[in-house]
Amino acid sequence: MADLFLLQDSQEDTDGLLDFVSQDEMLTPLGRLDKYISSENIFNRQMVARSLLDTLRAVSEDERECVSVLERIDRLADDSEPTVRAELMEQIPHIAIFCQENRPSIPLAFSKYLLPIVVRYLADQNNLVRKTSQAALLVLLEQELIERGDVEKLVCPVLVELTAPDSSDEVKTEAMAIICKMAPMVGKDVTERLFLPRFCEMCCDCRMFHVRKVCAANFGDICSVVGGEATEELLLPRFLQLCSDNVWGVRKACAECFMTVSSATSPEVRRTKLSSLFISLISDPSRWVRQAAFQSLGQFISTFASPSSNAGQYFRDEAEWSGAQTHRFCPFVSTSAAAVCPPQDSCEAEEGGGEQTAEQKCLPEETQSPAQEIPEQELFNSFHFWRTPIPQIDLELELQEDRRSAAPPLAREQLQELIENLEPHIDDPDVKAQVDVLTAALRATALDSGLEDAFLEPRAARSNPFSSQQPSEHLSANTQRRGSSLHVTRDDDDSDVSDSNLSAEDERKSKQQDVVPQALLEQYLSMTDPCRAQTVDMEIARHCAFSLPGVALTLGRQNWHCLRDTYETLASDMQWKVRRTLAFSIHELALILGDQLTAAHLVPIFNSFLKDLDEVRIGVLKHLYDFLKLLHQDTRRKYLYQLQEFLVTDNSRNWRFRSELAEQLVLLLELYSAQDVHDYLRPLALCLCTDRVSSVRWTSYRLVSEIIRKLSSCSSLLVSFLGELVEKFCHSPKWSSRQAFAFVCQLSIEEECVSLDQFSEHLLPPLLQLASDPVPNVRVLLAKTLRQTLLEREYFLSCQQEALEHTLVALQTDVDKDVKYFASVHPGSTRLNEDAMSTTSSTY
Repeated sequence: MADLFLLQDSQEDTDGLLDFVSQDEMLTPLGRLDKYISSENIFNRQMVARSLLDTLRAVSEDERECVSVLERIDRLADDSEPTVRAELMEQIPHIAIFCQENRPSIPLAFSKYLLPIVVRYLADQNNLVRKTSQAALLVLLEQELIERGDVEKLVCPVLVELTAPDSSDEVKTEAMAIICKMAPMVGKDVTERLFLPRFCEMCCDCRMFHVRKVCAANFGDICSVVGGEATEELLLPRFLQLCSDNVWGVRKACAECFMTVSSATSPEVRRTKLSSLFISLISDPSRWVRQAAFQSLGQFISTFASPSSNAGQYFRDEAEWSGAQTHRFCPFVSTSAAAVCPPQDSCEAEEGGGEQTAEQKCLPEETQSPAQEIPEQELFNSFHFWRTPIPQIDLELELQEDRRSAAPPLAREQLQELIENLEPHIDDPDVKAQVDVLTAALRATALDSGLEDAFLEPRAARSNPFSSQQPSEHLSANTQRRGSSLHVTRDDDDSDVSDSNLSAEDERKSKQQDVVPQALLEQYLSMTDPCRAQTVDMEIARHCAFSLPGVALTLGRQNWHCLRDTYETLASDMQWKVRRTLAFSIHELALILGDQLTAAHLVPIFNSFLKDLDEVRIGVLKHLYDFLKLLHQDTRRKYLYQLQEFLVTDNSRNWRFRSELAEQLVLLLELYSAQDVHDYLRPLALCLCTDRVSSVRWTSYRLVSEIIRKLSSCSSLLVSFLGELVEKFCHSPKWSSRQAFAFVCQLSIEEECVSLDQFSEHLLPPLLQLASDPVPNVRVLLAKTLRQTLLEREYFLSCQQEALEHTLVALQTDVDKDVKYFASVHPGSTRLNEDAMSTTSSTY
């Protein structure tokens, strides 16, 4: 009986739920909105806010109902629950876009109903609601959904009011941040009339360092908006105050935006006022301020360049040098400039020069370097304390020895012994770094030739990528050959006296110039000083390398002597990241210096990068064409012997390295004669065509088609190459090579790399023989080539029609359905170079 009652109750609950659902389905969109907008359940009101856009779409045909929905939005905006208001604010931008698209049906909907809610929420008591409204406002401004008049009359006055002295500290700081972000959007006129007076006032807010820090961080953007006159008259005095603020975080923010501020001033102000101000930041008591100043130093120097030089283009990160635009381009900002700022200099948030939250523990500045922090699990690593002390080795001195003379046997034995002692602990990152350095030093002592050997044809003992030698042998030979490139020797012919004979005064005079204040240049040149790494930033040398092209462009090639020693020091830096940074930008520096200075000073460094780690070589490889095209033809030709070395990498699975080589070889074809292409680049291309990775092979097939184009100017070379393609690919026992032959034939016709007569004589007969190939994938590609390429040319329909039709008939009766399909029809949306990729193996 009890079970019966439970069953009845369950049935009644189910019936009630069904009635509830059926009642909702019978309600109109407005009826459902009214029902749940006043619900006591918070979740129901949240769902109402989330479904507002769907409701608007449902009633969009009726203007009166649309207005009714907007009126209910205003009612929902008064909800007492913060999560409901925040949910509503997240939907506002989407609703605004809908209203803009349906403006004829909903006139002035946004200005009347939605914008007032956004502005009101900017002063909401709840932090989540305020943050959401701020984000919504910026989206609306970026999408230009707010009329300019509404911005000036409704938005700007409220923001200025929120920064009044009687506002709470948090609201004031947030409002000032919004003002700074809005300034570039609203333009010079509105910024000067409505924002600039309050901005200048907030820069001097002696009570709130958070506000001052926001102003300092955005100072450059405000200067860019208002222009030079307002910057020098109104903003510059405030900037001087902020640079000497008692809070280190404010001074650090000033250092980070210094270049933008400098760009908005006149050359005279830049030289007389800003230079000395920047020097004060470089010598700031706080390490973090000095760190930020040195990171911005090269960029600040670039503002002294002539306006036509566009020095800012030389401040890019490695992804941008390589053309991999993974980030939005920001021409003057280093990727490392956004390094995490440590908590504070001292415990006093205002007078002590730091910032902290209630949960943070105050520590002295010297103990808070995030770059040097040791993980907790490493604090008690016994190896740190029980290993045999490693003697100090002056690598700089050792590597400056004449490379033609062998090092004393005892020195090599000591290095080998040290490496053997450390190898059992190679898992420790610190030990691995030391082993790498010692190994590099050991290799350097074994070099029996100078940098000029890079221009000589490889010896018999060197690896030959076109021989039957195994990849492991290539790697071993290549590793020994490249060795260490930690030091770049200087040509004696370039100087009347050696550096060792120069007095300190003469050396100082050799760095004199009149483009930028000498004190700034001297500070920049000091960034390679090892003491700077200890007292400022362990990454300071990389920042110096990052900004060097921009500094070189600013000084001009006539002042290259000021930077030459610094550049050579960076090129021999022990950190591979420093050398990698230079490798990615050496082609741009060559463009700045011209062919003579490049040949004298950059070519030796370029040669050392070619023998470096793969992480450094990739920077050279990605811009190989850009650098070689700047060299004299005779010098450029000498590199033909070295291109084969790019086939060997430290990690054989680094297939992207070989793919990049194939792409660069396509560009290099124009720099060399047909004979050189046949003798040196042709073997490289054929080697890459047999790569284990599919992506490398397909890039190489395009390279082969471009070689055919290059050799078409010399009939004998072309005939020889085409015969080689037939022998090595069309008659290959590997089906992938036979498939590649069909693809190369298709490319050669589509890209017009070879004349149709030559194609018919040398390539067409072996191509048609593939109709009897035992592998269906090869026959599929042949069918596509015939249908989509050859039969589209009138020449083949008139001269080779019989042979083509005979082959097509055979393919149309093929046992494979895919072969029959592509031989019988002509899929208009299917291209060979797309479908072929899907039919080939992409495995190693």
